[in-house]
Amino acid sequence: MSKSNTQVSSTEFKELKNSLLNDFKIAILSRKSSILGRKEVLTGKAKFGIFGDGKELPQLALSKIFKKGDFRAGYYRDQTLMMAIDQFDTYSMFTGMYAYVDMDKEPHSGGRQMVGHFATHLVNPQGQWNNHLDQPNTSSDISCTAGQMPRLLGLAYASKFYAENELPEAFSNFSNKGREIAIGTIGNASTSEGHFFEILNAAGVDQVPMVLSVWDDAYGISVHNSVQTIKESISKVLKGFQKKENTNGIEILVARGWNYPELLDTYVKAEKLARIKRVPVLVHVTELTQPLGHSTSGSHERYKTQRRLNWEKEYDCLVQFKKWLTETTYTVNDSHMNIASEDELNEIEDAIEKFVLSEKKRAWLDYVKFMNADRSEALELSRDLLASVDSQLVDSINTLAEGLLKSEFSYRRDILHYTKEVLRHTTHIADNESRQKLVNWHNFQLKLNQDRYSSHLYSMSENYQRVEPVALETTGESKDGRIVLRDNFEALFNQYPQLSLFGEDVGKIGDVNQGAEGLQEKFGKHRVFDTGIRELSIVGMGIGMAMRGLRPIAEIQYLDYILYGLQTLSDDLASLHYRTKGVQKAPLIIRTRGHRLEGVWHSGSPMSAVLNLTRGMYLLTPRNMTKAAGMYNALLKTDNPAIVVECLNAYRKKEQYPSNLGEFTTNIGEVELLREGQDITLVTYGACCPIAIEAAELLSRHSIDVEVIDVQSLNPFDINNDILKSLEKTNRIVFLDEDVPGGTTAYMLDEILVRRRGYDLLESRPITISAQEHRPAYSSDGDYFSKPNIDTIYDTIYNHFSEIDSIQYPSIY
Repeated sequence: MSKSNTQVSSTEFKELKNSLLNDFKIAILSRKSSILGRKEVLTGKAKFGIFGDGKELPQLALSKIFKKGDFRAGYYRDQTLMMAIDQFDTYSMFTGMYAYVDMDKEPHSGGRQMVGHFATHLVNPQGQWNNHLDQPNTSSDISCTAGQMPRLLGLAYASKFYAENELPEAFSNFSNKGREIAIGTIGNASTSEGHFFEILNAAGVDQVPMVLSVWDDAYGISVHNSVQTIKESISKVLKGFQKKENTNGIEILVARGWNYPELLDTYVKAEKLARIKRVPVLVHVTELTQPLGHSTSGSHERYKTQRRLNWEKEYDCLVQFKKWLTETTYTVNDSHMNIASEDELNEIEDAIEKFVLSEKKRAWLDYVKFMNADRSEALELSRDLLASVDSQLVDSINTLAEGLLKSEFSYRRDILHYTKEVLRHTTHIADNESRQKLVNWHNFQLKLNQDRYSSHLYSMSENYQRVEPVALETTGESKDGRIVLRDNFEALFNQYPQLSLFGEDVGKIGDVNQGAEGLQEKFGKHRVFDTGIRELSIVGMGIGMAMRGLRPIAEIQYLDYILYGLQTLSDDLASLHYRTKGVQKAPLIIRTRGHRLEGVWHSGSPMSAVLNLTRGMYLLTPRNMTKAAGMYNALLKTDNPAIVVECLNAYRKKEQYPSNLGEFTTNIGEVELLREGQDITLVTYGACCPIAIEAAELLSRHSIDVEVIDVQSLNPFDINNDILKSLEKTNRIVFLDEDVPGGTTAYMLDEILVRRRGYDLLESRPITISAQEHRPAYSSDGDYFSKPNIDTIYDTIYNHFSEIDSIQYPSIY
């Protein structure tokens, strides 16, 4: 590290010294917290830990450009950065390690995520947006390598949107005319992921204000850069991405992680490029170390050479920082002065080490007290019960209590197991008052722990239940479904200035089915626009924009293409509200289309995969475009993310033209009765609805009266229990869709027959009708023999009645 002999005034020197010593204190605080945190895991008090050791200096430099209103999408080693911007402290680090389920004590996830997963409160307890310009903002971290990259693009694109669109004063809490930057961090090994390259390409194409730091310590756990990256350097790999005059692209800067002046200069340059010139910047921070190893699950001495270990010891960024602080000379009033002496820095280190230890003890004592309050109550209630039981039972219960008291504190699982065992031992005195008090306490705890560990999967504020239904009104005209959808989108764009629609072929031609025809001409290319063929970045763009108060509709051109973005939808978007216990939200709408095309690639139905991997999102399946339009109208009044799957074969079908475009709603979670019947209930959705109706009409010739129900919404599912009411009448049921056997039909069957106890109403076995296990074969014949059709439905239901009464329904074939 260079040693200057700069001449400064005494005032300048004092300010410089205070600033640098404060940086040193934060760096030492972070390192000492990491060291003690690792020990807490090794002693068994915490379960696992990944820390920010070795990355302290570059994160301090990065913190200097992190302004209020900016957004971070990082990874789990950014604790020094978060400490430097006053969004994280030692106490909450330890409460996080202990999984303290209290948002006041562990404000990032309420104990739901492991330490190092940060989140600022973007919304208040009522689910309404906070003022994002009042704080430096962090989007909730996920552990998936490079999983932060997609949303980073969206957070940066939101600044571009705010800069290019004049929004009403109501949106002034989200952005100062787009001057915010998105700050990303990633480990060097994670740059090998496809997420990284796709997002960098999109950022370079779109020219979004983004600063992405790569922390490069030469390893990915035990795997060296020589195995990870061409030329062992991501900045060398990306030379083709380098922005040049009159081109798009990204700016690439390199700085050594132990050289503080170099890091500070680099980040000042990066900020200017991103914030003022709106150029995405990659800062490759090289020559970093990881002195505590990858995590608490192993030791880096197992795979690093002695030479490497010796180098890491010498070039640990804190060692070099301390050396620079004691050796760099400034001229002040003709006197040569250093920032600090070694004794002064050692004194700071000792004081901070004591502070960290005291904060750890405080966090542990608070946690033990918090946990043991439940234990004390359980034991007290069970002791009251002992007075009412025989001596042999007293001995058994006392033995259970002794087991509970063996450790310093008890996990809630142990406390609940104890109470369950006591209640199991005393079933013969069920009318005992003391026992009933324990039962009540036990049941209350189950409810309380449901909130502690399982709440907020879905929005608890502006959800579908709070949408005031608006009935469809029509003009009496019939128009193509795509026209209904297009004109409804136009009404929504006039109503919501924060609304945008983007995806492949969405802008210029108005999507492949022209449901957005002409919208770009009316509302501009900044609100309705094309993207490249990159579904992952489309999803990420939508997530980041939605987190910043915008209402994006991100289009995935076909349902089977959603698989490209499914990891991000599942791990990031669907879990966001849950893993932050409601302090963050991203009401993104994914628009896609599928079903009833012929061939392997556009006619498959990964519905069960999407349904089960995106719990936390609504999954809506409109059978026509009017229903779809009503769903978009309803969703924009909610704040829960959703996927809408439009029917590919419905765009050109005639529908009644609405007179209240943008207003009428399709009630989310409610089914619709399409045909009344008395003999059997047929439950389906989407493109299967028309063929179900046609098959039902044919079956009526054999006096089989089929009731047909359109689910409309797979998640939420039949909120009014209308399917169960139908089953009470028919006592027979069949579930139909285009998914694989055991897929979404099995989900619907479980919902009705198991969860809602519809099995008790059956007079014959339930039926499921699905597609073949393989992708649909090409051509009309391939479609016929691969997926359910009128004949399949007709034969399956008729044969079912033939099994019941072969005289009335003799075998046809």
